[in-house]
Amino acid sequence: MIYKSIAEKLRVRLNSSDYAVGSPLPGEKALAQEFGVARMTIRNALDLLVSWGVVVRRHGSGTFVARKDVHHETNSLCGLAEVLRLQGKEVVSQVLKFEVMPAPPAIARQLRVLVNERIWFSRRLRYVDGKPLMLEDSYMPVALFPYLSLAHLEGSKFDYIEKECGLTISGNYESLTPVLADRQLAEQLNVAEHTPLLRISSLSYNDSGVFLNYSVMYRNTREYQVDYHLRRSAPHQPVL
Repeated sequence: MIYKSIAEKLRVRLNSSDYAVGSPLPGEKALAQEFGVARMTIRNALDLLVSWGVVVRRHGSGTFVARKDVHHETNSLCGLAEVLRLQGKEVVSQVLKFEVMPAPPAIARQLRVLVNERIWFSRRLRYVDGKPLMLEDSYMPVALFPYLSLAHLEGSKFDYIEKECGLTISGNYESLTPVLADRQLAEQLNVAEHTPLLRISSLSYNDSGVFLNYSVMYRNTREYQVDYHLRRSAPHQPVL
């Protein structure tokens, strides 16, 4: 049916960098003129997008982008590659830098290692379905990961840490901050300067409380959405 074809075309368009979550869609009349169909056909196409959860209607205001297809809903700790590959996305990591360096004071404090202790530094540009999604700087203690290689970084760090090194990643501390892309970030993520990005600092630890990895990531908010599902623990019983 023609409305399904139009819905698919609109879905592709809404996942482009021309639209961010919350952006309004053109009106039904404008879309009907663009596709050369009746407004009822456009309404059916938008109904389909609503059923997919891609757009939402607001009475008296119009239709708005609700989410992107590159979408991460989390109620547990998973790596980006793990989540998106489960969604059928192609995830590619381009390693821009990979070297051993002495831990500067700020990084040493995060990893709980000595200042100037040897750590790995890596910078990766993560692509999803051919589009640059995230720039990631990571720091890992050489003492814990003496055999870390370029091949590991081109794959999944979580897989390397848990499957090859036998270390269980028990938890993660994250801090999220909105920032604007400077010239370097804009070039690497293929966005305009001053585009809003999400800066995420992430500190992972194992079941013994040893800190394994500290990362600072910049994500393209036009191409990526994260939903958190967090459960509230049962209230503590008062001590009598």
